[in-house]
Amino acid sequence: MVTKFKESDVLLKVRDLKIQGYTDETWVDIIKGVDLTLHRGEVMGLIGESGAGKSTIGAAAMGYARDGTRISDGSIEFDGMELTTASESEKRALRGSRIAYVAQSAAASFNPAHKLIDQHTEAPVQYRIKKRMEAQEDAVELYRRLRLPNPEEIGFRYPHQVSGGQLQRAMTAMAMSCRPDLIIFDEPTTALDVTTQIEVLAAIRDIVDQFNTAAIYITHDLAVVAQMADTIKVLLKGEEVEEAPTKEMLESPKEDYTKSLWAVRSFKRPQKHRPKDGTPLISVQNVDASYTGGAKVLDDVSFDIYEGMTVAVVGESGSGKSTTARVITGLLPPSKGQVMFKGEPFPPNYKDRTRDQLRQCQMIYQMADTALNPKVRIAEIIGRPAQFYSGLSGAALKNRIDELLDLIELEPSKFYNRYPPELSGGQKQRIGIARALAAEPTFIVCDEVTSALDQLVAEGILKLLDRLQNELNLAYMFITHDLATVRSIADEVVVMQHGKVVEQGPKDEMFTPPHHPYTDLLLSSVPEMDPDWLTTLLEERGVDNVGDAASAKIDPGDEKVEGTDTDSKTEKSS
Repeated sequence: MVTKFKESDVLLKVRDLKIQGYTDETWVDIIKGVDLTLHRGEVMGLIGESGAGKSTIGAAAMGYARDGTRISDGSIEFDGMELTTASESEKRALRGSRIAYVAQSAAASFNPAHKLIDQHTEAPVQYRIKKRMEAQEDAVELYRRLRLPNPEEIGFRYPHQVSGGQLQRAMTAMAMSCRPDLIIFDEPTTALDVTTQIEVLAAIRDIVDQFNTAAIYITHDLAVVAQMADTIKVLLKGEEVEEAPTKEMLESPKEDYTKSLWAVRSFKRPQKHRPKDGTPLISVQNVDASYTGGAKVLDDVSFDIYEGMTVAVVGESGSGKSTTARVITGLLPPSKGQVMFKGEPFPPNYKDRTRDQLRQCQMIYQMADTALNPKVRIAEIIGRPAQFYSGLSGAALKNRIDELLDLIELEPSKFYNRYPPELSGGQKQRIGIARALAAEPTFIVCDEVTSALDQLVAEGILKLLDRLQNELNLAYMFITHDLATVRSIADEVVVMQHGKVVEQGPKDEMFTPPHHPYTDLLLSSVPEMDPDWLTTLLEERGVDNVGDAASAKIDPGDEKVEGTDTDSKTEKSS
């Protein structure tokens, strides 16, 4: 394999790595003899479906084995140090300073009791790389580089006071605080909208180039890895399938499994159209909303959702998508306007809704890891809403739980008594779906439900949701930043920016030009399977290097886009 890197620049050398996991009271091989060579300044993309071993290998690059696993054989050499025989103190001295890790779930990674800036400055101060004030000033610069709003102030917020996308960027900045030699990026952009993703990808690439940092980039998004990686390694069930330079891998993958990854996301269900006559199931009417003591976050938001249909709500982080869902579910009463259910006003506060009204609206959350209690068995997680809303108990409750597990295509006998940590990401998300279905709702908010899943698993979830919708006549509000998901499953699309609806209409019309300027920006920001796509896009948008990106309008999230108040493709429904 031809490479532009020199043998003398090798930073990480992994040979015949074998890792075992403990299951059913025995140790079994989960990584089965993988080799990896990484040079300074090189980015290696690890791809493969859920369970391929990507994150396990990423953790092993730090000399770390996750709970329930052990490094059973092989060599992991980092800059001349053999990590498999190094002491814990020697490995701890590397982690955070010379080797950094950016996790997939920022929400589960930050300490909720401490401000972002305190967590950011901890490593550089502890390792005596910078004094506190220097580390704080550097944090602001990294926040600015990663396009976080109000970079001078955002660090003084707690994790729950920023959006998921903002929190992910803050964690990326924190990993860069010590300017490490190696960074493991474990799905770092899954929580980001497409416009923000461009800025973060460009910033990561700039940091790698500027500081000659090596990186392992773990992802299920093939178009993203095409922009980031010099080399791609494909994994399947703990074994290497093939490895090649990125351009070569994209143009001519050799193995059938790799070719199957390139061809995923083929699912696209027929588009449904709203009835000419009839009352919407959910009608959001001229809603304004604010959080306590804060500025207005929703501004005159209106749209309708009909029975059996899916409305995708898209927009960048902080555009108001999830806030709108909170208003619909009664978690955030609006300051103006109202939500109607089957033509009748929904009490604005969930505390004032009847049990039947509460039952009608359920949610499936983005991160199943944080949405499911890891210490509660699956049967109780699913059974609790069935008890609360339907009063089931005993054999009737057991039958209902079995029925729900069958609905989500998980065998009851195998999953009834298991705990969430024993499940894969896709299985956990199916449990989240079953929990929502247990209430027998008519409307479900799907909040980024596939963004944390690899493409093969995500496609399975979309097919499942489509089948359930047809069988149970469910209506979905699909919050997403993934326009491929919108194309797959949506009937209508609502585009939001700065808390306003800037455009809405049937999917076929929304993907047909002309577009509102912001919709056009979203569509043009979807990564393509071309290694030069990001570079070309940055050039088209007037960015010579990402260091100047803060002043460039890559992401108009902090700018007012002309035409925000122009007419949408279709009039707001009454």
